[in-house]
Amino acid sequence: MTDSKLKVGIVAGSTRPGRKAEAVAQWVLDIANARGDADYELVDVASFNLPLLDEPMPPSMGQYANDHTKAWAQKIGSLDAFVFVTPEYNRGTSGALKNALDFIYAEWNNKSAGFVGYGSAGGTRAIEHLRGYMGELQVADVRAQVNLSLIEDFEHWTVLKPRPHHAEAVGAMLDQVIGWGKALKVAYRS
Repeated sequence: MTDSKLKVGIVAGSTRPGRKAEAVAQWVLDIANARGDADYELVDVASFNLPLLDEPMPPSMGQYANDHTKAWAQKIGSLDAFVFVTPEYNRGTSGALKNALDFIYAEWNNKSAGFVGYGSAGGTRAIEHLRGYMGELQVADVRAQVNLSLIEDFEHWTVLKPRPHHAEAVGAMLDQVIGWGKALKVAYRS
């Protein structure tokens, strides 16, 4: 592996009006950028305007027909690891994030991922669903995760004001994402 830093995408996984994903992802990005151990960037699912999966071929074939899919594949393919920021809607992740995961396949393979969830139960159930998807996409998800409570970490359920211990949890999760990301890069993409 070269001395180049890993490229880590912090994926804002909601497209809903009034969403909190963008603020949470920016908070994670600010913590990550202070580390200096990787090149971090915010990847906002909303900015790709993905419709419901509309590719005629299965994503595992890698024969993407639509420009929006090709743009999404190029972005994800350029990254070495991910932090997924997910809301919890009805005990699961957002439909927008699940749809974005389903659009492509090989671009996810053999990379690492961590999770930051938010919701009334800290996004834990959404993260558990994402862990199952990661296995099918051949993504190594890490154990450490961040769980933000809408009641305790958002003022009036809307303005992000995370309790101080969450910054440490972000650091622990990123330590694992970077460690696994480096190992997978050596094993599969060096």
